[in-house]
Amino acid sequence: MQGLGKPSDGLVPKGFEPFNEAFPHGVFPKTAIHEFISHEPHQAAATSAFITALAGKFTKENGVCLWVGNRNVYPPGLKHFGINPDRIVFVNTSKLKDILWTTEEALKCDVLSAVVADTKELGFTESRRLLLAMERSGVTGFIHRHSPRTENAVACTTRWKITPLPSFSPDGLPGIGYYCWEVQLLKVKNGKPKSWRIRWADDGFQTLYDAPSNIQNPEKQAG
Repeated sequence: MQGLGKPSDGLVPKGFEPFNEAFPHGVFPKTAIHEFISHEPHQAAATSAFITALAGKFTKENGVCLWVGNRNVYPPGLKHFGINPDRIVFVNTSKLKDILWTTEEALKCDVLSAVVADTKELGFTESRRLLLAMERSGVTGFIHRHSPRTENAVACTTRWKITPLPSFSPDGLPGIGYYCWEVQLLKVKNGKPKSWRIRWADDGFQTLYDAPSNIQNPEKQAG
């Protein structure tokens, strides 16, 4: 795979418009490690879906994504979030040491478009190693930490929390509507933490309704 090389056109993928305002220069960071924290099973499921949607933006055309850890996603459902299952290589392992080693090696492989890792713990030293690997290759990394002991400081560019919201049905039609999430950007280097209420529709992120910018009090402007 490394022998094929990855075309570099210097362009940032489109489709991140709801989130761009929180980042320096109004651009979603492509060359970065994004950390996600979840504590409950429903949060973990929503986080996996949201990461899949993000990764799908980086794997358009012939991009390839590597997903490391205990696979807790349903491959046929990935296409709904904009990524074909055959564009993902799953590496199933439950040992923390193996997950971190595989993730680091994958982030060095510049033919990949994105790397997703499911793990529980991530120390600052380990996160620094992942960041250095990413900086050399330019591969986007997504680290999903489910039920960590503590939300310790890491070297990742961002930290997110995703909470599912009731689905949105257009025009009040019966049945399952659009997937909706409360998206909290808790930390971002040189940016502005913010919160959004987002739905996934028409292969893209759409603002459901105005969400407060103060992530410490997400219900302050609910009205």
